[in-house]
Formats: sequence, C-alpha cells, structure tokens
Amino acid sequence: MERRHKKYYSRVRAIFADTDAMQVVYHVNYIKWFEIGRNEMLRQSGYPYTEMVDDGIWMPVVEVGCEYKSPAIYDDLIEISAWIEYVKGAVVMIGYECRNEETGKLYVKGFTKHGITDPDLKPINLKKVYPKAYEKLMAVMEK
Repeated sequence: MERRHKKYYSRVRAIFADTDAMQVVYHVNYIKWFEIGRNEMLRQSGYPYTEMVDDGIWMPVVEVGCEYKSPAIYDDLIEISAWIEYVKGAVVMIGYECRNEETGKLYVKGFTKHGITDPDLKPINLKKVYPKAYEKLMAVMEK
C-alpha cells in the first residue's frame, strides 16, 4: 500500500530576474523555490523553522535532486507543493513539485535530504533526544 503524505502549498510568480535571456526560468531557481516550499510547509504545519532553531534543532541540506519536466517562463504563477517523505534517525527527506498554478503543468519534481543536527552541526536522533520535536515533525506528515 502506498503511503500518502500531507502536502502543503505555496506560490510564487516567476519574475524577470528568475529567467535567462530567453525568459525561461533559470534551473537553480527551482531549488530556491524548494526552500520556499519547505519553509511554508513548516510554517503552515504549526512548527516553523524559527521554532525548530529555538528548540536547538537545525536541518542543513545534505543532498538535493531535481528532475526537470517542462520549462517555466517569465510571469508564470508557480504552485509549490512540499511534503515530508520520511524522518529516520538523524535524517529528514522532503519531496517537492512545482507546477503551473493555472494549468497544472508539471515543471519539476525533486527532493532535499536534511541532516538533523544541533547548532554545532552534530547529528542528533530527534526521536531520542527531542521527543516532543519529533512528534511535531511527524505531525507535519499526517494526512
């Protein structure tokens, strides 16, 4: 049975500065939009990243993947969906899609993998060290 993840949505508009000379969104901007989606997901879930930092929890990016499907262009309205794929030990995997908000056309899908660390960047097992924070993060996943 496929596991279903709660998705969180945010939106951006492709501005001219996001594009190349052909008015096509430059590839690295999708990674920036992943960050927007991740931050908005945490904020919308009630456990914003600022609160995580206050709790002594950091989530540095350790890996990024992006599969480009179709180019976004200047002035497109982009819907970013983000969800937590899993939390295991000292790792969080977050999935993303960027689509045209008006047509649903898929531009990219991707992921970011994060270490869970303390402020000294030492890995921590959230479930063992900060069980309340672990429960909050797991609640982000609930459908």
